[in-house]
Amino acid sequence: MPLDDASSDETIFEVGQFYELLTAQLESAFGRRHPRWVRGEIAKVYEKVHLYVDLVDAGSASSDTKRPVLNAHCWGSQWNPLKKKLAVDGVTLKPGTIVNFYGYVDVYAPQGRIGFTVTSIDVEGLLGDVARRRQELIARLQAEGLLEANKRCALSPVPLRVGLVASPGTEGFSDFTGQLLNSGYGFEITLVKTSVQGEAAPAQIVSAIEALDERYLDIICLVRGGGSKGDLACFDDERVARAIATASTPVFTGIGHTGDESIADMVAHTRSITPTKLGEEIASIVAQWDQRNIRVPAQKVLNATQAILDEASEYVGERRRTMIFAVRDRLRSEARHLGAVRRRLVLQGSHLLDSASQMLLSNRQLLSAYDPKKRLAQGWSIVTGAHGNVVRALSDVRIGESVRVMVSDGSFESTVNGKGGPPT
Repeated sequence: MPLDDASSDETIFEVGQFYELLTAQLESAFGRRHPRWVRGEIAKVYEKVHLYVDLVDAGSASSDTKRPVLNAHCWGSQWNPLKKKLAVDGVTLKPGTIVNFYGYVDVYAPQGRIGFTVTSIDVEGLLGDVARRRQELIARLQAEGLLEANKRCALSPVPLRVGLVASPGTEGFSDFTGQLLNSGYGFEITLVKTSVQGEAAPAQIVSAIEALDERYLDIICLVRGGGSKGDLACFDDERVARAIATASTPVFTGIGHTGDESIADMVAHTRSITPTKLGEEIASIVAQWDQRNIRVPAQKVLNATQAILDEASEYVGERRRTMIFAVRDRLRSEARHLGAVRRRLVLQGSHLLDSASQMLLSNRQLLSAYDPKKRLAQGWSIVTGAHGNVVRALSDVRIGESVRVMVSDGSFESTVNGKGGPPT
């Protein structure tokens, strides 16, 4: 039964008819031919071919349970080119982002829902918001002293133990490690594999830095090759910046992009523009230490040793020449002395031989006077016993013994018949 205040002649609409009327009214003011800009804060975002976003009133508090919500969506045909443009500019749609959507109202009657079809996104506004939030983060880090914190970490003079945060197989990884491995120095690389782009990258990078910071390495290197601003957005993440700033190990960055430096670059101990350049600079630090502390002192020792050897060689050469001349002179002197001695010896020998000849002649003449043959010629004889011994006394023979008597012209045998006394 109709209510008392309702007119009996008012039209009663079916639900479908009511939605048709409502759709017509909304489309006439906010439909496809009358698009509008809507500003809001992203509460939820979901993407699967199409983009679905829950926008809430940006001016209301997050604790307000009655915050107005607008269900926005962007169909794939519109979203794909918008997504590429956002990625190039380094913009990511995520909860908390303030965004300006351009589009129109639509009504989905089966669910009784009013939606908003997005046809365009205010990228300039988003970029401005990203830049503003980036500057706010830099200001916070500056106020907390974190921009300079890691730069105060003492750098090893020979940073050979290198912690590496990178994605293996990428060009940035290969360029960096190639510089170290081909440097000729014994670098020890400890790798923690991480993603270096995407929503999961910041948390993985933070975990990798913290893990390497506990291993007492010389340096930690954060490496990533070139890419779009969207690919490199993780290096502007506050979590990554704080992990670098609070590390007790010097953190070096080699993030291969040009233009503005990332916040990770700003808080790092040392920043290089590419992974290749970072590898070159680390190898250069070791090479400079090697040159200063090993090669230059070694060259000085070598030069000093060579000077000593040259001086010693010169001294030895001089002594050799001196010895050659001294020996030659000595040999000549000795040769002259030997010649003189030889002449003296020849003269002395000749004199001695002459004297000996004279003495021999005198002795021969003297001995000839005592020659037994002369005595025999004078009538003497020599008697020898049976054994050939000369008989000098009677005791040298026995009676009956045969003796030989030698006279001047021969000898004869005789027998002893008796012994007498000395002649009177």
